[in-house]
Amino acid sequence: MDEKRWLEIDEQEPIPEHIQEKIKAFRLKHVEVIDEKYIKRPSMIEGIRKAGEINTGVLDEVAKQIHAGMRTSEIDDIVREYTHAHGAICAPYKYEGYPKSVCTSINDEVCHGIPSRLIKLKDGDIVNVDCTTILDGYYADASRMFMIGNVSPQRRKLVEETKKCLEIGIQAAQPWARVGDIGYAIAKYAQSLGYSVVRDLGGHGVGLEFHEDPFVMHIAKKNTGMLLVPGMVITIEPMINAGKPGVAIDPYNEWTVYTKDHSDSAQWEHTILITETGNEILTY
Repeated sequence: MDEKRWLEIDEQEPIPEHIQEKIKAFRLKHVEVIDEKYIKRPSMIEGIRKAGEINTGVLDEVAKQIHAGMRTSEIDDIVREYTHAHGAICAPYKYEGYPKSVCTSINDEVCHGIPSRLIKLKDGDIVNVDCTTILDGYYADASRMFMIGNVSPQRRKLVEETKKCLEIGIQAAQPWARVGDIGYAIAKYAQSLGYSVVRDLGGHGVGLEFHEDPFVMHIAKKNTGMLLVPGMVITIEPMINAGKPGVAIDPYNEWTVYTKDHSDSAQWEHTILITETGNEILTY
């Protein structure tokens, strides 16, 4: 969003005074608070919500069609065609040179897997499909895991428990709590199951830009990090490894992130709005 439009919205829809007063009180306690330009106003939230509806629809369409033997390039086709048919844009395409419209990450790929005509989904695979949608300048972001055919009990459990980690993280994302509370809750649960949490990557603010403050770590100390203020929109997207937490970037495509020990990894992602009474999921 350009500065002129932001200033217009800021004048028409200022941050409520009672929220401003609370922010001042926390700043006096030296708590880190988000820049006011990333506290979304009602019209912004509505724009993000509409982008989220398309974003969720994209993943619903993938869910209808995904199957063993499918090339990951076909997933890219589905995402691109559905998004464009609904008047929106695929944010990943050409973002910092990324060549496709969606990320498809299989088994030991943590994230940023590049769709290809050479890669086919096989019976027993687990795959993360991650898409970000831009509608009228507003961004929404989500990813889902898909289990292809006859998946092993170990992989099924990893996928299901990673979704539970996301749900636990969302429960922790309460107004006037801290970003670190999200990572603390996720890591406590994941590690209790013998899994590890990826540290090098995390969630982020979203809505007016692809990636905004804050960085949302999925392993952190309680009562640390930035304050969660009503009006903030963030992604929570835990990346949970069956083995160790270390990751490495593919040296050939410089995008795909793998687990260093080649253990399986899973990820689920929602975009959520922090409200005055809790939070609202904007993308599924």
